[in-house]
Amino acid sequence: MDSGMSIKGDQVAMTTEVRVPELPESVSDGVVVCWHKQAGDSIRRDEALVDIETDKVVLEVPAPADGVLEKIMFSDGDTVTSDQVLGVINVNGAATAVVNAPVTDHQPDDKAARTPGPGPAARHLMAENGLNTGAIKASGKQGRVTRGDVLSHLENQPSPAETIRQAEPARTETARLVQVTPGLPEVEEDRPQKRVPMSRLRARVAERLMQATQGTAMLTTFNEVNMEPIKSLRERHRETFEKNHGVRLGFMSFFVRAAAEALKRHPDINSSLDGDDIVYHGFCDIGVAISTDRGLVVPILRNAEYMSLAEIETDILEFANRGRDGKLSMDDITGGTFSITNGGVFGSMLSTPILNPPQSAILGMHKIQDRPVVEEGVVVVRPIMYLALTYDHRIVDGKSAVTFLKTIVDLLEDPASMLLDL
Repeated sequence: MDSGMSIKGDQVAMTTEVRVPELPESVSDGVVVCWHKQAGDSIRRDEALVDIETDKVVLEVPAPADGVLEKIMFSDGDTVTSDQVLGVINVNGAATAVVNAPVTDHQPDDKAARTPGPGPAARHLMAENGLNTGAIKASGKQGRVTRGDVLSHLENQPSPAETIRQAEPARTETARLVQVTPGLPEVEEDRPQKRVPMSRLRARVAERLMQATQGTAMLTTFNEVNMEPIKSLRERHRETFEKNHGVRLGFMSFFVRAAAEALKRHPDINSSLDGDDIVYHGFCDIGVAISTDRGLVVPILRNAEYMSLAEIETDILEFANRGRDGKLSMDDITGGTFSITNGGVFGSMLSTPILNPPQSAILGMHKIQDRPVVEEGVVVVRPIMYLALTYDHRIVDGKSAVTFLKTIVDLLEDPASMLLDL
């Protein structure tokens, strides 16, 4: 942050510039999502001042000093790059206002000044729907507007169709029609629809999906896993695990451990293509897909091969909470040598996940469903999950992909051997 000064009468006005944070090389620019203060507002050091959305995360830019926001250089929706000046703070503006204010015996109520602003998730949702805090009933601590408050406000608003019916006079028997394209049927002009710009994250996801589809030789192999051993293990130790570690024992930690062990045994899967070279990674940085309001993000579990189940569950929970609040950093979602996505939490029975370049493979989990299977000539019912492994056939052979997925199945069906490093 740069500082300067100017002379106003007998007073020296010290100013500090608010600049765009340094963006990684992979991120060329960002978009100003929303300012939380207006020109002339008093601000406090480290208070959230403006949000900038990149194609990966939302960056929260804090105020570098106490004072008054003197100028705003970029408005909501403007594109900015690293180190550009976003605004100017008069660092002694607040003190000047206090000195010039009349002295009274009664101190004004500063409750409004102490009320914290809405969190990043709430602010983003408000910006998308053109809302401000004054229109929303707050239920958070110290009067803070939460994401739930914004959702409740939106649910109580009339639907677009109701708004149209309230704003327009009753329709006549002859509906107004408009021909959108010559030769095509006419459509009613007053049918409700909404057009919104694609978010930076959604646009980046779309770009990477097209890159993966057009720039790789994707192929998917499938298998099924009997989840009975892991379900039984969880049932026996769930309460003790949560009591000792302060986090629930989920299924994802078992899959991360199994994937890390399988990657060590099959290093060709833990590789990526760099030009004409294949890079084999001697570490397992596993990305776990998490759904947020802004879209799908994939934070990375670094060196997952050395992590315990408790450490994996703790990190995933923290990533999920920070993802919902828009507080994931660039480092959290950059890199990775392998990815896991779980469509089963939404009810998906089977799917073909798309690669996350330059990674060579991605594992897809699905819904656990009781199914009849044959064991030793007898039909029994077992909780079965279908697994899908999509891989880049340019650097991974079919045999390697199939045996890698079979290794994961074997580890999951005998979790003791995996946990005991047998």
